[in-house]
Parts: sequence; C-alpha cells; structure tokens
Amino acid sequence: MVRSFLAEGAVVHFCARTEETVKASNEQLAKDFPDSKAVGTTVDVSDQDALASWVNSAADQSGSIDVVVANVSALAAQDGADNWRKAYETDLLPLYTLTSTAIPHLEKSKGNIVSIASVSGRDIDFTAPSPYGPCKAAMIHYTASLARKLAPKGVRANTCSPGNIYIQDGVWGDIEKGMPELFNTQMGLNPTGRMGKPEEIADTVLFLASERASFISGANVVVDGALCNGVQF
Repeated sequence: MVRSFLAEGAVVHFCARTEETVKASNEQLAKDFPDSKAVGTTVDVSDQDALASWVNSAADQSGSIDVVVANVSALAAQDGADNWRKAYETDLLPLYTLTSTAIPHLEKSKGNIVSIASVSGRDIDFTAPSPYGPCKAAMIHYTASLARKLAPKGVRANTCSPGNIYIQDGVWGDIEKGMPELFNTQMGLNPTGRMGKPEEIADTVLFLASERASFISGANVVVDGALCNGVQF
C-alpha cells in the first residue's frame, strides 16, 4: 500500500514495530521512489499517546492529512482472555485513536479513511472461536458509523476486507512452511485456486482513497476471490 501511494506521487507516513525494519524500508523506498517521499517511524500502536503523537507529527510535517489507512492486527486467532485483551488493544483501540486524532485534519482536507479488516469479520472461519473475527467485524461496524457521522463534513470512510493474501514472509508464507495441511485446505476452499496478492489489496485501497470513489462511503469491499460463502447485501 505504501508503494502504491508513492507511485501516485503521495507523501506517505507509515509506521511499524521495529526500528531496524523501518530504517531498511525508508532506505529502500527512497531508492525506488526518488520523486516521492516516504516517512517511516517506529510506533507501538498499542501505546495510544505515542500513536496520537505520531499522527499529529505527520500532519505537522506535511501540512495536512488526506488519507488514513488503518492496517494493523495482533493476529489473535487463539481463544483466551489474554488474546481478547491483546486484540482489543492492537486492533480496535488504535483504530479509534488513529481516526479520532486524524479526523480534525481530514475535515480540513475533505479526506478519507480506509480500514483494513478481514473476511473473518463476516464469515465464521478457521480462526473461530477467537477474538480475531469479532474484532474485524467491530472494525467494519465502527468505520461504517464514521462514514455516517462524517459525510456532512465531506469525509468518507470505507473498509477493505481481504481474504487469504499470500506474502512469502507473511502469515500465509509461514503457514505454508509450518502448517502445510491448513495451507492446502485454505487454498482448496478458494474457487479461484489461488490466494490474493498484496498488490490487489493495495489497488483496492488506492481506489477507495481516490476521487474516483467520491460517492462510496460506509462500504465494506471484500477482496477474496469468491472465498466467502455469504451474500453481502
């Protein structure tokens, strides 16, 4: 997603957990997109003060905020009180802090919000029972409520819900190596016969954030290759 926005000429502020990863990403992005600017910062999103401070700092550095993309998860796919707490503190509370801090800036720019949820938020799948799906469902609901509240102020809010997205050093790459049975089962459930690509999610987010989607707000766009069984009305 960072790369897709940079390719459009945007100034992109992004955060991640480890200083080493952020530094390496900043260096690589500067080489790959010399005409655009990426500003990576190490932030623990479960630290609400640090998260709010980062949002305001990004606005100060760039003069405005046009788009906010909330893309984070504790990946708490196991049941238990500790995982429920972790999911709330990493998935839900930061979404509130991120958006509520950014909204005054978005109202000035007539910008928009895109939340990244999951098909687990609408289907009872292999992650259940756990906090993962319920937290993603809550993200969809909260983002839609923001859309209703902010529409009169010219601010849009939408959700993108990915299905299984394959990244070699990501979740499904790890599952392929460590849990091949689960990987093959999930691959077999998808009618397209494959998992999605990260670029396919990035393209969807870029569209939702653009003026081409100026009358789309409150939507949950599922990008899953027909993995979900339910009909979304």
